[in-house]
Amino acid sequence: MKLLVGLGNPGAEFDNTPHNVGFAVIDKIAEEYGVEIKKKRKNGLMAIVEVGDNEVILLKPQTFMNSSGDCVFAIAKKYNIKPSDICVVLDDVDLTAGLVRARPLGSAGTHNGLRSVTARLGTTDFNRIRIGVDSMSRGSDLAEYVLRKMDPRTQQTVSVGIDKAVEYALKFMKDGLPADTK
Repeated sequence: MKLLVGLGNPGAEFDNTPHNVGFAVIDKIAEEYGVEIKKKRKNGLMAIVEVGDNEVILLKPQTFMNSSGDCVFAIAKKYNIKPSDICVVLDDVDLTAGLVRARPLGSAGTHNGLRSVTARLGTTDFNRIRIGVDSMSRGSDLAEYVLRKMDPRTQQTVSVGIDKAVEYALKFMKDGLPADTK
């Protein structure tokens, strides 16, 4: 069994914000597989899909970003999923909007959601797909930037990254991520 996690914040007020691109990826994959992310488990919404010989849990933690690790850890423990079979999809303000980086391991960087997952799992040895949402201007508040609605131009550019992230997520679900993308 594998676990594909999209990081984000629950609630319509966070739709179309940089912080919710992980949720957008999970929603697109669920649509592709014809499932709804609605089963409530361990402070998350999930669905299980079959991909070849694999069962994959699609998960949207409902704990808010900074506590995402609580939900990820609880689901991984409940279903006995090892870190190497987990992939976390998230926003990255250090990547240009629309760019995507997929890696089988790495640091949490400045992302509090990823820090939470790393802390709760007790390892950095899990897959991650980062979607560029652009850098904020100097002096801007990071929290304000990632929680505000994206303007139409940025949304369009980020949508390209969301589509690319879906491709990588589907690869993870079938065969695993490539060693590293840049």
